[in-house]
Amino acid sequence: MNDRLKVFTWHIHGSYLYYLSKGNFDIYIPLDESRGAGYIGRGSFPFGSNVHEVPAHEVRQMDFDCIVFQSPKNYLVDQHVLFSPAQHATPKIYLEHDPPQQSPTNTVHTVDDPDMTLVHVTHFNRLMWNNNHTPAHVIEHGVIDHGIAYTGELEKGIVVINNLATRGRRLGHDILQEVRKHVPIDIVGMNSKEVGGLGEVPLAELPEFTAPYRFFFNPIRYTSLGLSLLEAMMIGMPVVGLATTELPSVIQHGVSGFLYNDIDQVVKSMKLLLHDPELAFQVGKEAKLVASTRFNIARFTQDWEALFQHAIKKKHPYRSFQQLHRNVN
Repeated sequence: MNDRLKVFTWHIHGSYLYYLSKGNFDIYIPLDESRGAGYIGRGSFPFGSNVHEVPAHEVRQMDFDCIVFQSPKNYLVDQHVLFSPAQHATPKIYLEHDPPQQSPTNTVHTVDDPDMTLVHVTHFNRLMWNNNHTPAHVIEHGVIDHGIAYTGELEKGIVVINNLATRGRRLGHDILQEVRKHVPIDIVGMNSKEVGGLGEVPLAELPEFTAPYRFFFNPIRYTSLGLSLLEAMMIGMPVVGLATTELPSVIQHGVSGFLYNDIDQVVKSMKLLLHDPELAFQVGKEAKLVASTRFNIARFTQDWEALFQHAIKKKHPYRSFQQLHRNVN
């Protein structure tokens, strides 16, 4: 009898899925590139053997313990195409990666189902969404300590953002342009060459690539807490950013980083770190302490495992864990 949970989801946010896959469960993702986003299977990420590609047309023939939606399309369209009538009784979770974008305070979430659980990745996101009648829960990010140590010898900052050219002001394209007039900063990420960047760096290579830079810059006005920022903190890199969304609860200003909404002060803090490498190391040390205690991968995967068990028990309160598994190896 297979006693590992079988979770079905889509490949929406590769880095998040990679960290989720570190849990003690099996993840099944659909493969059919003709269907667009979410159907690329494993893609180029270094997933372990517990992440399984399933041809999309075979999904309805399988048994899962839980289904995790990650986009409105997953919830509104994909489930009605992929799943059999019996599979619709499977416990369901909606993982919301972002804060509301239409209105920061009045946007009503896609899901309105008291039998589901809506998972937010930050407390700020949960606060801002109108969550309807769906029970809302927060599981904060978790990242891996790869054993790479911050060195900081390169007198530059580093920004890690995908598709900044098309995401514009919300992700701080204009802020980055202004700051780069005063301080040397490189940018990496998908399509970053469009904004004068260096291109994409694979997830597994990112800690070693960023380690020589003096500081990590987060120019983003309004989004979730970035995994790349936490990855930088985990290697002991100081962070400079804007005092918006969840970040003020993560970075203690002047201790584990510098947060301002005044761009002139942002630039001044960057110059301070460039001129004082000892300060940069001390601030980075405090940042690593935060990442190691609050955003470690063990806490993250344990939170998800507990939520899966809760969702299953909620849907099937009178059935044991073993009875939920029908597949025999």
